[in-house]
Amino acid sequence: MKAVLLAAAISLVVALLGTPMFIKFLVRQGYGQFIRDDGPTSHHTKRGTPTMGGAVIIGASLSAYFVSHLLTLTPLTMSGLLVLFLMGGLGLVGFLDDYIKISKQRSLGLRSGEKLAGQTLVAVVFAVLALQFPNSHFRTPAAPFVSFVRDTPVNFAFAGTLLGLILFVIWANLMIAGTSNGVNLTDGLDGLATGTSVMVFGAYVLIGIWQFNQNCQTNPGTKCYEVRDAHDLALVAACVMGACFGFLWWNASPAKIFMGDTGSLALGGALAGLAITTRTELLVVILGGLFVIITLSVIIQVGSFKLTGKRVFRMAPLQHHFELVGWNEVTIVIRFWIIAGLFVALGLGIFYAEWVAGAA
Repeated sequence: MKAVLLAAAISLVVALLGTPMFIKFLVRQGYGQFIRDDGPTSHHTKRGTPTMGGAVIIGASLSAYFVSHLLTLTPLTMSGLLVLFLMGGLGLVGFLDDYIKISKQRSLGLRSGEKLAGQTLVAVVFAVLALQFPNSHFRTPAAPFVSFVRDTPVNFAFAGTLLGLILFVIWANLMIAGTSNGVNLTDGLDGLATGTSVMVFGAYVLIGIWQFNQNCQTNPGTKCYEVRDAHDLALVAACVMGACFGFLWWNASPAKIFMGDTGSLALGGALAGLAITTRTELLVVILGGLFVIITLSVIIQVGSFKLTGKRVFRMAPLQHHFELVGWNEVTIVIRFWIIAGLFVALGLGIFYAEWVAGAA
């Protein structure tokens, strides 16, 4: 537990102090946000605000993870390293996208095919490696099951070794694409995606600690958790949570810096990685309920326009609809944070209720 608190504190301080230095660097380089002319007019004032701030979140998370392990003399785990690999890999794809937008001064960065190829490559490597490296208890970082609060009877391994691996890789890719794009779509207002991420990753800190205390490797029982490296996964979640907290100080309205695709894809990747390795793959749909609602708003908008030629919302994603209705940006962010917090509370309630019901 001390390592988890230490990791959160280190990442918070690094992000809090490192972000203004990164802002000065970006300003000197002229790396400012490009704003589309067809968006809400209130966003035009944000043109030129430094972006790619997600690099600070990634850097703070990585430094906190390794320094906390060094200070507590605890070994690194493959589960933690894989989640950080997924976070950093998707962050790199987002960085390339951001850099092209800034250097070319246009709203389009990587082409959709190039972006998808980068995301898929990172996700496939993560998924394949997550089923390798068994520990002394023959547990790998992930399992070839579809999971909710724990593994369900849906097992990809039934199809055989190779086909089961392929099915798991496809499933992991769907999850990673869903979470990374969900955070990316939510990142449209100052502090919205960052504040929501703080709550969701905070939930995974609690989940990881609980799974560690009730783990089958150290505390066997009928309702123990088969999760490998649960404590280190809580530590990873604490690193990301602390980094988001520190970054939020500068990202809150009026934002001094944006996370860009560098941050949104990285946070989505870390979220998917934690869901897969803690075996809470479907629970993340509830914990990240705000991300789901905003993603659905885009799907509904696009689907309705293609089928009927009419739009359901004034603009998608959903937060921009409320801007055009006349809501103040800060009002939207705070109310959406409330919704995000309710989803996180519901998800944690379901997680704990399942254990109580099983232990009864």
